[in-house]
Amino acid sequence: MSESGRSETASKLAGAIDAYLSALRLQNASAHTLRNYASDLTQFLEYFSPPGARAPAPEEITALELREWLAGLYELGLNVISIRRKLAAVRSLFKFLVREGRVRSNVARLVRTPKAPQRVPVVPTAEQTNALVDGVAADRFEQPHPERDLLLFELLYGCGMRISELSGVNLEDLDTSGRWIRIRGKGRKERQVPYASKAAAALEKYLAVRAAKPGEHALLLNHVGERLSDRGARGIVKFYARMISGDASLHPHSLRHAYATHLLADGADLRAIQELLGHARLATTQKYTQVSLTDLMAVYDRAHPKARK
Repeated sequence: MSESGRSETASKLAGAIDAYLSALRLQNASAHTLRNYASDLTQFLEYFSPPGARAPAPEEITALELREWLAGLYELGLNVISIRRKLAAVRSLFKFLVREGRVRSNVARLVRTPKAPQRVPVVPTAEQTNALVDGVAADRFEQPHPERDLLLFELLYGCGMRISELSGVNLEDLDTSGRWIRIRGKGRKERQVPYASKAAAALEKYLAVRAAKPGEHALLLNHVGERLSDRGARGIVKFYARMISGDASLHPHSLRHAYATHLLADGADLRAIQELLGHARLATTQKYTQVSLTDLMAVYDRAHPKARK
């Protein structure tokens, strides 16, 4: 094949990826999803575009080649969670191409998803979590936006939101009279969750000092009055976790885990927790029962006389 032919096929795969990412933007996919899918699909394109070799067009890629690509990810030392995410991105790409009539079938569906290890989430105790949130409320660190930071923690722990969901909340998503928040979760699915009196008080204080650029509807703002990104929110959580608890490994999802685990420990129904978290499958929520059982066994080992013998 000529150099022009190689370039044409390479750009056909690149063009397919660009078209898919553009479609995601039109569907109002979250910035987090767009960033991850763009990164994963760029790496996918690079794998199938080695120097001096012809890159296959999308319709020429086979399940065998995808399995070889997957094996290459293992050889690079990537963990199973990352590999599953990259495969999901490629499956979504081919699903889009089938829908657009560019390929006949989604060959990525023929590739088995690697099994993820069953890990019990590391969850801070209720005492540790409350000490962290109370430490933020104490405002001892001369941060420029203490009201915003406190609201961020109150909503993360009080509503169990993902950090991308919280950064996507707009003013019109708040029902202050009923204390409800409309949340846009994965797949743009919407749900409503209640927030408690402490979060309501933090919200009132924050809204009194919120300084937004004209037309900005985001609830949480950065230092220039624009929407606070999920990356910026992660940095805020990491700062306070390091300063208050001395644990910089604590992240926003730790507070989501704490929300679910503490609700379950206090007798909340598992299906209610599923709805509050926005999980599509109950099995995803059930991992928190493992956390509770682990804690229960730890209490038994410490307290029961037979366990100490």
